[in-house]
Amino acid sequence: MQDRRPPALILAGGLSRRMGRDKASTDLAGTAMIARIAERLLPQVLTLAINAPDGFSLNLDLPLVPDTVPDRPGPLAGVLAGLRHAAITAPDTTHLLTVPADTPFLPCNLASELCAMADDPASIVLAASAGRIHPVVALWPLSLADDLQDWLAQPQNRRLQAYIARHPSIAVDFPLIETAIGELDPFFNVNTPDDLASAERFLQVLPQ
Repeated sequence: MQDRRPPALILAGGLSRRMGRDKASTDLAGTAMIARIAERLLPQVLTLAINAPDGFSLNLDLPLVPDTVPDRPGPLAGVLAGLRHAAITAPDTTHLLTVPADTPFLPCNLASELCAMADDPASIVLAASAGRIHPVVALWPLSLADDLQDWLAQPQNRRLQAYIARHPSIAVDFPLIETAIGELDPFFNVNTPDDLASAERFLQVLPQ
């Protein structure tokens, strides 16, 4: 039976302006945030790599996949680098799973739920929650690599949603998590020091 788990990529190439320091390496309850994300993803995926610039400081024993487009033009450049990498390391798969480096509460069934809707090898499969699409948490067809490279060759083409709108896509809704201190979105982003404090509080009430 073919292994349907996708290759995956953590997008850690952002500039973290609102946090004031690198989000991926930010300490969250004693563990670097990106390490928490890797721990949640590894059982779900075929392979896992990190999109970050050369010299990325954390050693997680995972392949580093830098952007192939210069000047850090945003998450789509990371997606492109991941698609090229997956085409070499997992050529029998149809899609690449991407997640950002600031979402420490990703669902443990993220990959399986998205893959269940990936019957069309040309369709982008997007995660959603609370009525909102999360375009960085998605399955991307490997076949999009050349098209995405051509898109990024134009400096005005940087927005995820604009690129996604050009292609077939489907959204998969994930429920909010009930906790003792309120509902938690599984795609909660840690963008600011206040967000980090909220994540710490949620970790204290979630099952270990």
